[in-house]
Amino acid sequence: MNDRNRLLITSLQKLFDLVLLVLSFGLTTALIVHNEGTISLAQFLSIRAKISNYVIFLLALFTCHLILSICGLYRSMRLSSKRAEMADVSKATTLSVVCFVAIGSAFSVRMITLPFLTLFWVISTSVLCAFRLSLRIGLARIRAHGRNSHHMLILGTNPRAVEFARRIVANPERGYRLLGFVDDDWPGMPDFRKSGLQLVSNYAGLAEFLRRNVVDEVAIFLPIGSFYKYSAEVAALCGQHGIIMRLNADIFGLKSSRWRTEEFDGDHFMATYPGTGEGWPLFMKRGLDIAISILLLLFLAPLLAGVALAIKLSSPGPIFFLQNRIGLNKRRFRIYKFRTMVPNAEKLMTQLEDRNEVSGPVFKIKKD
Repeated sequence: MNDRNRLLITSLQKLFDLVLLVLSFGLTTALIVHNEGTISLAQFLSIRAKISNYVIFLLALFTCHLILSICGLYRSMRLSSKRAEMADVSKATTLSVVCFVAIGSAFSVRMITLPFLTLFWVISTSVLCAFRLSLRIGLARIRAHGRNSHHMLILGTNPRAVEFARRIVANPERGYRLLGFVDDDWPGMPDFRKSGLQLVSNYAGLAEFLRRNVVDEVAIFLPIGSFYKYSAEVAALCGQHGIIMRLNADIFGLKSSRWRTEEFDGDHFMATYPGTGEGWPLFMKRGLDIAISILLLLFLAPLLAGVALAIKLSSPGPIFFLQNRIGLNKRRFRIYKFRTMVPNAEKLMTQLEDRNEVSGPVFKIKKD
């Protein structure tokens, strides 16, 4: 598939996603109006909408489109699993609901209530997941017949390269046609030949092989330390031929980390993020944390007030226990929790050291 066709298909996918979100919004509205029963659906549809309502709706739609793009739903999904894609869809719809809360608060939109948001999340997530699964099934059938396939070449014949090749061959629905391997003779070559996989070229003949064959992707499984210079030459060749180059992200054994390319003053860097990273994902996560915390605090406010009153009536001293603790990357933060001990409990620990029944930093006494 050339870049022009890929761009067209991605644009159609974006448009179809927006149509599905609009339909989800409409279905949610119809169900909420029908459930409330204050007015009929026909009466609701006959209500004249203000221009400002259309502007708010377009803003919400644009926000959803932006979130879907940020969550990576329009990148190539050939090597990603169904579970990963469904998780991305759920993350995108959840963040969209959080943004709806912000939009509803900013513009005083009365229809954005908790039942509406919950129902919209369920419908939109189900519809988008169903569409993505249908698309995967359709593409898998097309690719199984040899259409929409990518021709892949693997550099290196070590066990990791062989395992990767077997996974590619075992999943024809991903649309990859394995051309073979490129490597020079080395002590592990006899074991590779027993695998039955094909060696199509050595390193010296790679440039000629790329010129004479259709190659869409090159997967490199060479030891970076001893083959750095050659890997750089291969990268240059791939750039000349417009070939996608894949590197195994587990170069340093960081399987749990995520890789991302960054640009700084014209230079490109590869960075690993073991957690949520930074930028839009971190901003969205922080927004989601705050929104859910506010909703839970409002929902649990009566219970929290009752607990605070019980502490005040049953024991002298403050309601809350405050303490400095160590968080992520050794950063200190202050916690606030309901007090369950006497006010000077920490000072009494030294006097009760001989009664501690747990070793290490934990301090526990039965019937404290």
